Amino acid sequence: MIQRIKYMVRFILTLLLCVLTFSCSNRPDHPVLVNGLPDIYPDYIDVSIPAGIAPLNFNAADNRVQRMDVIIKGSKGGELHANGKWADFDVNEWKKLTQMNQGGDLTVTVCMMVDGNWVQYEDFVIHVSTYLLDDFGLTYRRIPPGYEVGGNIGIYQRDLHSFEESPILQVSAVPGQCMNCHTANRANPSSFYMQLRGEHGGTLIQKDGKQTWLTTKTDSTKLNTSYGYWHPDGDYCAFSINSIHQSFFVGKDRRIEVYDTASDVLVLDTRTNELVLSPLLQTSDWESYPVFSADGKTLYYCTAKACNLPAEYEKVKYNLCSISFDASTGKYGEKVDTLIRVTDVDKSITYPRPSYDGRWLMYNVTDFGNFPVNHKEADLWLMDLQSGETRSLSEVNSEDAENYHSWSSDSHWFVFCSRRENGMYTQLYLASIDEQGKVSKPFLLPQRNPKKYYHELFDSYNCPDFTTVPVEFDARIAHDVVMSDKRVQVKIR
Repeated sequence: MIQRIKYMVRFILTLLLCVLTFSCSNRPDHPVLVNGLPDIYPDYIDVSIPAGIAPLNFNAADNRVQRMDVIIKGSKGGELHANGKWADFDVNEWKKLTQMNQGGDLTVTVCMMVDGNWVQYEDFVIHVSTYLLDDFGLTYRRIPPGYEVGGNIGIYQRDLHSFEESPILQVSAVPGQCMNCHTANRANPSSFYMQLRGEHGGTLIQKDGKQTWLTTKTDSTKLNTSYGYWHPDGDYCAFSINSIHQSFFVGKDRRIEVYDTASDVLVLDTRTNELVLSPLLQTSDWESYPVFSADGKTLYYCTAKACNLPAEYEKVKYNLCSISFDASTGKYGEKVDTLIRVTDVDKSITYPRPSYDGRWLMYNVTDFGNFPVNHKEADLWLMDLQSGETRSLSEVNSEDAENYHSWSSDSHWFVFCSRRENGMYTQLYLASIDEQGKVSKPFLLPQRNPKKYYHELFDSYNCPDFTTVPVEFDARIAHDVVMSDKRVQVKIR
C-alpha cells in the first residue's frame, strides 16, 4: 500500500512537471525584441472600434508562426491576455475592457513563436471610439461569386456584439429562387422588404411581422421592381424597375459587365399597394437607385442617357439627381435637380445613400456603368448636404471595388463591401465618421478565427444593412406563399 502511494506521488509530481514544462515553453520567456509591427490578419492596427463590438481576434499572417501570446491593456484600465494558435479573446471580458476604455486606447503587445523561439514586436494601438454602436447587427446576402441564377445563397443576420450568425431566408426554403435586395427602414426591421427572382419571384413587404408578397409588374410599368428604399414614415417604398443583363469579357482584366437596357423610378404606397408614377421618372433615359432623404421630402436617384448596349457599355454614365416628394399627398415635385453632372466629372455616379441624420450622402463613383461591385475602380465618395462639397473617401478606398454601403441608425458608423483582399470575394468593413466628416480606418467584420473563416469561406457578402434589433421572419410562411404563387397584384394610382 505504501509502495503504491509512493508510486502515485511520483506519477503526480512527474505529471505536474510535464505540465509546467509545457506551459513554460508556450509562454514567452525573454523574447527577442524586434523593430516593426506584427504582421497580423486581419489588419486591426490603428483602427477605431465601438465599445462592445465582438472581439477583434486575429491570426499571424505568417503560417510558420506556431503560437501567439497577446496582452491588451486599456488606457483607462483593464487588461486581457490570450495565448494560443491565434489571438482568441473572451467575448464578455473583451466587452468589459472596451466599455471601460470608451474614448481611450487599447495597447496591444504581440509575441510570436517560430521554430520554438519567441519574438516580441512593437506595440500597436486600437482606438475605442466615443461613438457607440447600439444597433443589434447586420443583415446581408451571402452568395458564391459566380454568375448563375440562384445557387447556394441566403439572407443572414449577424449579431455585431458576438459571433452569432443566423439565417433569415435560405434558398433551401424557397428552391430555385434568387434572393436579392433587402433592407430595413432606417435600420428598424419592423418595416422590412426583400426581393425574390425566379419562377416564383415576388416582392416582400413585411410590416410589424406581417408578410405581404406582391406582383409589381403592370401593363404601365412592364417590369417588376428591383432596387428599393423605405420612406422614413414607413408608408412608402421607392423602387426602380430594371431590365438587367450580363455580358462576359474574353480575357483576364474584366470578367463581367452588368447593365440595364431599361429602367424607371416609382414609389409604392404600402398601405394601398398602389404604384405612384411621374412622367419625370419614366422617361426614355434610364433612372435607377432611388432613395429618400432623411426627412423624406426628397427622392434622390441616378439617371443616364440610353446607349446601344452592350456595344457602347463604356458610354453609360449616370448623373445624380433629386426630385421633391410630399408624403402627405403622395405627389412628386414638378422639376428635377441635377446634383452631379456627368459632363462635369466624366464619371458614373450610382448607389446614393443618405445618412439618417441628414448630414451626408455617400455614393459610388466608377469610370462608367451602374453596377459598381464589378468595377475594380469603384470608390466611395461623400457629399456634405449642408455645403454641397464632395470628396473621395480616401480613408476607406482601396485599389479594388468598394460598394454596397449602408449607415448605422445614429449615422456615426457605416458598413461597406470591398474586394481589396483578393479581387474576387467581397467582405464587410466598418468605419466611423465624426461631425466634421473625418473617417476612421476601416476594419474587417470580426470572426472567431478570422483566417480559417475567411480563407475557407466560398461566399461573397453583399447588400449589408444595419438593424437595431434582430429581424423576425417566418421562413415557413414565406415558403408556403412563395411556392404557391399567391401574390397581391399592385395597381397604378
